[in-house]
Amino acid sequence: MTRKIEKAAGIGFCFGVKRAISILEKIAHEDGGAETLGAVVHNQQVLQRLAKIGVRIADNIDDIQSNKVAISSHGVSPQLEEEIRARHIEIVNTTCPFVHRAQIAARRLAESGFFTIIYGDAKHPEVKGVLGWAENRGIATIDYQIIPKFSNLPHRLGVLSQTTQIPSHFNEFVKKIIDYALIKDSEIRIIDTICHDIRQRQSAAIDLANKVDLMLVVGGHTSANTKHLFELCSKATETHLVKAPEEIQPAWLQGHYHIGITSGASTNEQTINEVLVKLETFT
Repeated sequence: MTRKIEKAAGIGFCFGVKRAISILEKIAHEDGGAETLGAVVHNQQVLQRLAKIGVRIADNIDDIQSNKVAISSHGVSPQLEEEIRARHIEIVNTTCPFVHRAQIAARRLAESGFFTIIYGDAKHPEVKGVLGWAENRGIATIDYQIIPKFSNLPHRLGVLSQTTQIPSHFNEFVKKIIDYALIKDSEIRIIDTICHDIRQRQSAAIDLANKVDLMLVVGGHTSANTKHLFELCSKATETHLVKAPEEIQPAWLQGHYHIGITSGASTNEQTINEVLVKLETFT
Protein backbone atom coordinates (compact mmCIF):
# COMPACT_ATOMS: atom_id res chain seq x y z
CA MET A 1 0.00 0.00 0.00
CA THR A 2 1.42 3.39 -1.04
CA ARG A 3 2.09 5.92 1.68
CA LYS A 4 0.79 9.47 1.36
CA ILE A 5 2.83 12.30 2.86
CA GLU A 6 1.04 15.62 3.43
CA LYS A 7 2.35 18.95 4.72
CA ALA A 8 0.27 21.25 6.91
CA ALA A 9 -0.39 24.82 5.81
CA GLY A 10 1.84 27.50 7.32
CA ILE A 11 5.00 25.42 7.52
CA GLY A 12 8.55 26.75 7.82
CA PHE A 13 9.77 30.07 9.22
CA CYS A 14 7.19 32.46 10.65
CA PHE A 15 7.29 36.17 9.79
CA GLY A 16 9.17 37.14 12.97
CA VAL A 17 11.91 34.54 12.48
CA LYS A 18 12.31 35.40 8.77
CA ARG A 19 12.72 39.06 9.74
CA ALA A 20 15.27 38.34 12.48
CA ILE A 21 17.40 36.11 10.28
CA SER A 22 17.27 38.59 7.40
CA ILE A 23 18.56 41.36 9.69
CA LEU A 24 21.38 39.16 11.01
CA GLU A 25 22.44 38.02 7.57
CA LYS A 26 22.60 41.64 6.40
CA ILE A 27 24.75 42.68 9.39
CA ALA A 28 27.03 39.66 9.03
CA HIS A 29 27.54 40.48 5.36
CA GLU A 30 28.25 44.17 5.97
CA ASP A 31 30.38 43.82 9.12
CA GLY A 32 32.04 40.49 8.44
CA GLY A 33 30.17 38.92 11.35
CA ALA A 34 27.54 39.61 13.99
CA GLU A 35 26.82 38.94 17.65
CA THR A 36 23.51 38.06 19.30
CA LEU A 37 22.57 38.19 22.96
CA GLY A 38 21.27 34.68 23.42
CA ALA A 39 20.12 32.41 20.59
CA VAL A 40 18.12 34.37 18.02
CA VAL A 41 15.81 31.34 17.62
CA HIS A 42 15.52 27.95 19.31
CA ASN A 43 16.64 25.81 16.37
CA GLN A 44 20.08 24.22 16.24
CA GLN A 45 20.30 23.86 12.44
CA VAL A 46 19.49 27.54 11.93
CA LEU A 47 22.06 28.57 14.53
CA GLN A 48 24.71 26.38 12.90
CA ARG A 49 24.01 27.96 9.50
CA LEU A 50 24.25 31.46 10.99
CA ALA A 51 27.51 30.54 12.71
CA LYS A 52 29.00 29.70 9.30
CA ILE A 53 28.49 33.32 8.18
CA GLY A 54 30.04 34.69 11.35
CA VAL A 55 27.12 35.04 13.77
CA ARG A 56 28.32 34.50 17.34
CA ILE A 57 26.10 33.97 20.40
CA ALA A 58 26.88 35.87 23.61
CA ASP A 59 25.42 33.95 26.53
CA ASN A 60 25.04 37.08 28.67
CA ILE A 61 25.86 40.78 28.67
CA ASP A 62 29.35 40.18 30.09
CA ASP A 63 30.07 37.81 27.20
CA ILE A 64 29.51 40.47 24.50
CA GLN A 65 32.79 41.04 22.66
CA SER A 66 31.93 43.66 20.04
CA ASN A 67 30.44 47.17 20.13
CA LYS A 68 27.23 45.98 18.45
CA VAL A 69 24.84 43.23 19.56
CA ALA A 70 21.54 41.94 18.22
CA ILE A 71 18.66 41.23 20.55
CA SER A 72 16.99 37.91 19.73
CA SER A 73 13.51 37.57 18.26
CA HIS A 74 12.28 36.80 21.80
CA GLY A 75 13.08 40.35 22.95
CA VAL A 76 14.54 41.61 26.23
CA SER A 77 13.47 43.90 29.06
CA PRO A 78 13.97 47.71 28.89
CA GLN A 79 16.21 47.40 31.93
CA LEU A 80 18.58 45.07 30.04
CA GLU A 81 18.54 47.39 27.02
CA GLU A 82 19.59 50.28 29.27
CA GLU A 83 22.39 48.20 30.77
CA ILE A 84 23.69 47.35 27.28
CA ARG A 85 23.61 50.99 26.13
CA ALA A 86 25.36 52.06 29.34
CA ARG A 87 28.31 49.97 28.12
CA HIS A 88 28.28 51.95 24.83
CA ILE A 89 27.18 48.91 22.85
CA GLU A 90 24.91 49.50 19.86
CA ILE A 91 21.68 47.48 19.90
CA VAL A 92 20.24 45.85 16.78
CA ASN A 93 16.65 44.96 17.59
CA THR A 94 15.37 41.77 15.92
CA THR A 95 12.46 41.37 18.37
CA CYS A 96 9.45 39.77 16.67
CA PRO A 97 6.74 42.42 16.07
CA PHE A 98 4.17 40.19 17.80
CA VAL A 99 6.42 39.93 20.86
CA HIS A 100 6.87 43.71 20.80
CA ARG A 101 3.08 44.06 20.76
CA ALA A 102 2.98 42.05 23.99
CA GLN A 103 5.75 44.22 25.43
CA ILE A 104 3.81 47.43 24.69
CA ALA A 105 0.66 45.92 26.20
CA ALA A 106 2.58 45.06 29.37
CA ARG A 107 4.00 48.59 29.60
CA ARG A 108 0.54 50.16 29.21
CA LEU A 109 -0.88 47.92 31.92
CA ALA A 110 1.92 48.90 34.30
CA GLU A 111 1.51 52.61 33.52
CA SER A 112 -2.23 52.28 34.24
CA GLY A 113 -1.54 50.72 37.64
CA PHE A 114 -2.34 47.10 36.80
CA PHE A 115 -0.57 44.08 38.25
CA THR A 116 0.31 41.94 35.21
CA ILE A 117 -0.24 38.19 35.06
CA ILE A 118 1.52 36.59 32.08
CA TYR A 119 0.31 33.15 31.03
CA GLY A 120 3.59 31.56 30.00
CA ASP A 121 6.83 29.84 30.93
CA ALA A 122 8.52 32.06 33.52
CA LYS A 123 11.96 30.83 32.41
CA HIS A 124 11.46 31.62 28.73
CA PRO A 125 13.41 34.68 27.48
CA GLU A 126 10.33 36.20 25.84
CA VAL A 127 8.35 36.03 29.09
CA LYS A 128 11.22 37.44 31.14
CA GLY A 129 11.43 40.36 28.74
CA VAL A 130 7.69 41.08 28.76
CA LEU A 131 7.68 40.99 32.56
CA GLY A 132 10.41 43.63 32.47
CA TRP A 133 8.21 45.81 30.27
CA ALA A 134 5.56 45.48 33.01
CA GLU A 135 8.16 47.11 35.31
CA ASN A 136 8.40 43.72 37.07
CA ARG A 137 5.03 44.43 38.70
CA GLY A 138 3.60 41.03 37.94
CA ILE A 139 4.15 37.29 37.69
CA ALA A 140 4.46 34.70 34.94
CA THR A 141 2.99 31.22 35.26
CA ILE A 142 1.02 28.52 33.47
CA ASP A 143 -0.23 27.16 36.80
CA TYR A 144 -3.40 28.91 37.94
CA GLN A 145 -3.03 27.43 41.45
CA ILE A 146 -0.28 29.98 42.16
CA ILE A 147 -2.69 32.92 41.88
CA PRO A 148 -4.94 32.20 44.93
CA LYS A 149 -1.79 31.84 47.08
CA PHE A 150 -1.20 35.59 46.83
CA SER A 151 -2.61 36.96 50.08
CA ASN A 152 -2.43 40.54 48.86
CA LEU A 153 -3.18 40.20 45.15
CA PRO A 154 -3.90 43.71 43.78
CA HIS A 155 -7.46 44.52 42.75
CA ARG A 156 -6.41 45.76 39.30
CA LEU A 157 -5.22 42.81 37.22
CA GLY A 158 -3.97 42.68 33.65
CA VAL A 159 -3.71 39.31 31.91
CA LEU A 160 -1.47 38.61 28.89
CA SER A 161 -0.13 35.50 27.19
CA GLN A 162 3.24 34.38 25.93
CA THR A 163 2.87 34.72 22.15
CA THR A 164 3.33 31.00 21.43
CA GLN A 165 0.85 29.56 23.93
CA ILE A 166 -2.18 27.46 22.97
CA PRO A 167 -5.26 29.76 22.72
CA SER A 168 -7.70 27.33 24.36
CA HIS A 169 -5.34 26.91 27.33
CA PHE A 170 -5.04 30.68 27.71
CA ASN A 171 -8.84 30.97 27.60
CA GLU A 172 -9.22 28.43 30.40
CA PHE A 173 -6.58 30.23 32.46
CA VAL A 174 -8.38 33.55 31.99
CA LYS A 175 -11.74 32.04 33.02
CA LYS A 176 -10.21 30.82 36.29
CA ILE A 177 -8.69 34.23 36.96
CA ILE A 178 -12.07 35.87 36.40
CA ASP A 179 -13.89 33.38 38.64
CA TYR A 180 -11.36 33.96 41.41
CA ALA A 181 -10.80 37.70 41.14
CA LEU A 182 -14.32 39.01 40.55
CA ILE A 183 -15.42 37.99 44.02
CA LYS A 184 -12.75 40.37 45.35
CA ASP A 185 -14.13 43.55 43.77
CA SER A 186 -11.40 43.47 41.14
CA GLU A 187 -10.90 45.20 37.81
CA ILE A 188 -9.56 42.88 35.15
CA ARG A 189 -8.10 43.81 31.76
CA ILE A 190 -7.43 40.92 29.35
CA ILE A 191 -5.30 41.37 26.24
CA ASP A 192 -4.91 38.59 23.68
CA THR A 193 -1.19 38.64 22.80
CA ILE A 194 -0.96 35.23 21.12
CA CYS A 195 0.75 35.50 17.73
CA HIS A 196 -1.63 35.27 14.75
CA ASP A 197 0.87 33.14 12.81
CA ILE A 198 1.16 30.69 15.72
CA ARG A 199 -2.63 30.52 16.04
CA GLN A 200 -3.03 29.69 12.33
CA ARG A 201 -0.16 27.19 12.39
CA GLN A 202 -1.69 25.35 15.35
CA SER A 203 -5.11 25.26 13.68
CA ALA A 204 -3.67 23.88 10.42
CA ALA A 205 -1.65 21.25 12.31
CA ILE A 206 -4.73 20.07 14.23
CA ASP A 207 -6.77 19.85 11.00
CA LEU A 208 -4.10 17.67 9.40
CA ALA A 209 -3.54 15.55 12.52
CA ASN A 210 -7.24 14.67 12.50
CA LYS A 211 -6.90 13.27 8.96
CA VAL A 212 -3.64 11.29 9.17
CA ASP A 213 -2.57 8.22 11.12
CA LEU A 214 0.93 9.51 11.92
CA MET A 215 2.17 13.06 12.50
CA LEU A 216 5.73 14.40 12.53
CA VAL A 217 6.47 17.78 14.08
CA VAL A 218 9.79 19.13 12.83
CA GLY A 219 11.61 21.57 15.10
CA GLY A 220 13.94 22.17 18.01
CA HIS A 221 13.33 20.25 21.21
CA THR A 222 13.69 23.48 23.24
CA SER A 223 11.31 25.50 21.05
CA ALA A 224 8.14 26.46 22.93
CA ASN A 225 5.89 26.71 19.88
CA THR A 226 7.19 23.37 18.52
CA LYS A 227 6.42 21.61 21.80
CA HIS A 228 2.90 23.05 21.75
CA LEU A 229 2.36 21.71 18.22
CA PHE A 230 3.49 18.29 19.43
CA GLU A 231 1.08 18.48 22.37
CA LEU A 232 -1.88 19.45 20.16
CA CYS A 233 -1.23 16.86 17.45
CA SER A 234 -0.67 14.09 20.01
CA LYS A 235 -4.29 14.45 21.11
CA ALA A 236 -5.46 13.57 17.60
CA THR A 237 -3.02 10.89 16.40
CA GLU A 238 0.35 9.26 17.00
CA THR A 239 2.89 12.08 16.91
CA HIS A 240 6.67 12.37 17.07
CA LEU A 241 8.85 15.46 17.41
CA VAL A 242 12.08 15.41 15.39
CA LYS A 243 14.68 18.12 14.96
CA ALA A 244 16.30 16.41 11.95
CA PRO A 245 15.64 13.47 9.57
CA GLU A 246 18.19 11.29 11.40
CA GLU A 247 15.80 11.08 14.36
CA ILE A 248 13.06 9.37 12.33
CA GLN A 249 12.74 5.70 13.28
CA PRO A 250 11.50 3.27 10.58
CA ALA A 251 9.39 1.45 13.17
CA TRP A 252 7.18 4.54 13.52
CA LEU A 253 5.95 4.09 9.94
CA GLN A 254 4.85 0.48 10.28
CA GLY A 255 1.10 0.27 9.68
CA HIS A 256 0.84 3.98 8.92
CA TYR A 257 0.04 5.08 5.37
CA HIS A 258 -1.05 8.70 5.70
CA ILE A 259 1.69 10.81 7.28
CA GLY A 260 1.35 14.47 8.18
CA ILE A 261 4.17 17.00 8.54
CA THR A 262 4.16 20.31 10.36
CA SER A 263 6.95 22.44 11.79
CA GLY A 264 7.85 24.93 14.46
CA ALA A 265 8.08 28.62 13.57
CA SER A 266 11.90 28.54 13.62
CA THR A 267 12.32 25.46 11.41
CA ASN A 268 13.82 26.19 8.02
CA GLU A 269 12.51 24.85 4.72
CA GLN A 270 15.70 22.88 4.10
CA THR A 271 15.22 20.74 7.22
CA ILE A 272 11.59 20.11 6.31
CA ASN A 273 12.60 19.01 2.80
CA GLU A 274 15.27 16.70 4.24
CA VAL A 275 12.59 15.08 6.42
CA LEU A 276 10.37 14.60 3.37
CA VAL A 277 13.22 12.99 1.43
CA LYS A 278 13.94 10.67 4.36
CA LEU A 279 10.29 9.62 4.53
CA GLU A 280 10.22 8.94 0.79
CA THR A 281 13.18 6.57 1.15
CA PHE A 282 11.13 4.51 3.61
CA THR A 283 8.19 4.61 1.22
